[in-house]
Amino acid sequence: MAMTSNISAPGIGDLRTRTDMRAMTIATALFFMWGFVTCLNDILIPHLKAIFELSYAQVMLVQFAFFSSYFVFALPAGKLVEWRGYKQTMIIGLCVMAAGALLFLPASGLASFALFLTALVALAAGMTCLQVAANPYVTVLGPEQTASSRLNFSQAFNSLGTFLAPFFGGLLILGAPHLTPEKMHSLSTALLQAYRAEQASSVRLPYLGIAFALLALALAFALVKIPPMTTSDMQKLRGDDDIPSADDSVWRHPWLLMAAVGIFLYVGAEVSIGSFLVNYFGLPQITAMPEQTAAKYVGLYWGGAMVGRFIGSAILQRVQTGIVLGFAAMAACLLVTTSILTHGPTAMWAIIAVGLFNSVMFPNIFTLGLHNLGALTGRGSSLLVMAIVGGALIPEFEGRLADRIGVQHAFLVPVICYIFIAVFGFAARRQHASPRAVLVPVPPVE
Repeated sequence: MAMTSNISAPGIGDLRTRTDMRAMTIATALFFMWGFVTCLNDILIPHLKAIFELSYAQVMLVQFAFFSSYFVFALPAGKLVEWRGYKQTMIIGLCVMAAGALLFLPASGLASFALFLTALVALAAGMTCLQVAANPYVTVLGPEQTASSRLNFSQAFNSLGTFLAPFFGGLLILGAPHLTPEKMHSLSTALLQAYRAEQASSVRLPYLGIAFALLALALAFALVKIPPMTTSDMQKLRGDDDIPSADDSVWRHPWLLMAAVGIFLYVGAEVSIGSFLVNYFGLPQITAMPEQTAAKYVGLYWGGAMVGRFIGSAILQRVQTGIVLGFAAMAACLLVTTSILTHGPTAMWAIIAVGLFNSVMFPNIFTLGLHNLGALTGRGSSLLVMAIVGGALIPEFEGRLADRIGVQHAFLVPVICYIFIAVFGFAARRQHASPRAVLVPVPPVE
């Protein structure tokens, strides 16, 4: 504690000359945590589906509750940043996330699917505050010329969280065998509720641990002596004093609007695939894997996204953004189609490999959408973040389709999404000289 009191808080000007390693370490931990928490949804889905005997459309309300929060809370989170500054917004976001994680305890005790959904909304509301505040905050925690390096470093830990979550979630949540629907129907109402509460209790330990970790991060951030930094401070650091003209609007930029559609479809496709993988691998015509084993292979899907970001970062130094996006979307489309038309290990590995090509899509679409927006860049960025609501709507649509034609053929939905993204990428290349993409930290959505 003595050492901490002797360290003077760096001024805003100091952040332009040296990186604040204490704040950077905590901020990087934030990226890891929201990647980890988001990907636990892929483990919750098959678990809750079995416990509450839900259809695919019903259980996809997990993703609907989670990702619709980005749309609902993005603008209030932006207002919170303006009111309290970036640092306090992140602290508030962490506390709200912790409250959401703690709600999993009564949800499991009462065996209430509605309360689980409420907990997910709270988790995502806090995460939206982190997304809005932490992404730009990391860019100004040091010299401008190393901003990209800091972003990529933080994103690597975000991807590490998405990679590890299915392994730990499968181990802690999916261990106990489920009763068959026939046996569940033979139980009395009281015994059925007791069985569901017992099965749901497996989520308590992981989410209790998550809550304590989030509160520890909030405390650490509160104790670190760094400038709270407001929106105006951030603009000064970036040299962004432009004011949009009165007659200009984000709705007058067609490439931004198409990029928003692209983000909507990309997040929807990626989340849809991840959400169905455990059940998909358990199908007799695929591998008939038990849930706990299948969860480990879900980690490979997200791990492919982590590896793909490093590969994509190198490729983007030499190849235009639109071309990289177009070919990545084409490859993903072909892999999903292969998985639909085949069976066994071929279908399994084809769908897992999609993660490798998903890796570069979000930052590339984001970069193309914001190209030459000038003073409207901030508003355009908010519009693209709100488009993450695709992660709520498209999985729900695919769930309804899966109830009708089966999980395997319902993957036609992401095929259509990737076709649009590929067309957008190649078209954007012809429209203007595509900028080099910076692989900015993304939600995951992973």
